Amino acid sequence: MVNTNTLALLGEQLDLGSYLYLGKGIAKGGGRNLKSLLANAFEAVLGAVFLDAGYDAAYHYYLDRYRSVPSPLRDENFKGRLQQVAQERFGETPVYDSEGARVGSRREYTSVVFAGAEPLGTGHGASKQEAEQEAAHAALDSLVGSVTEMPAAKPAKTRTRRAPRRKREASPSAAEPSPAEVVPLHAAPEGREPQVAETRSRQFGEPID
Repeated sequence: MVNTNTLALLGEQLDLGSYLYLGKGIAKGGGRNLKSLLANAFEAVLGAVFLDAGYDAAYHYYLDRYRSVPSPLRDENFKGRLQQVAQERFGETPVYDSEGARVGSRREYTSVVFAGAEPLGTGHGASKQEAEQEAAHAALDSLVGSVTEMPAAKPAKTRTRRAPRRKREASPSAAEPSPAEVVPLHAAPEGREPQVAETRSRQFGEPID
């Protein structure tokens, strides 16, 4: 219900293009018929209805006009579809090289789309966006027949809860620690302290004795 093509058509029905305040350059280049401008203008009118009369009025105003459209208009996003195909086939993101030129009293854009070094398609349009969409459309026409469809996503596996592990029963021998070995000190002669081996910590880098 809400896309550029549908909103532009509703704007055309109100003749909003003749009410747009445009600069001389874009007006001469056919700006009053640009779908993006007509769609934005219709959204502005709908916003004005909402501010003046409230949500219900704007809701019914839009629905009544939408129902008058003969058939729903799709807003084909060829650039998005081409990006998926190009990344799957070439491992590259499409790049668009666009230039504008004046043709008579209007301006026309030409766009060439690349994936790597090879051009995939060329498009023309009254705006840079339109030219890029047409170039993406042309590229899809030449590629989509030889590109396999993306595999469907595998259904997620249902996780089953694992039974809790049973604690190991401690064996009698493990439960009772063995008594420590007692090492008797050698008796020292009277008047002398028993000798204890001197221990010291080895510093980092010293060789082990």
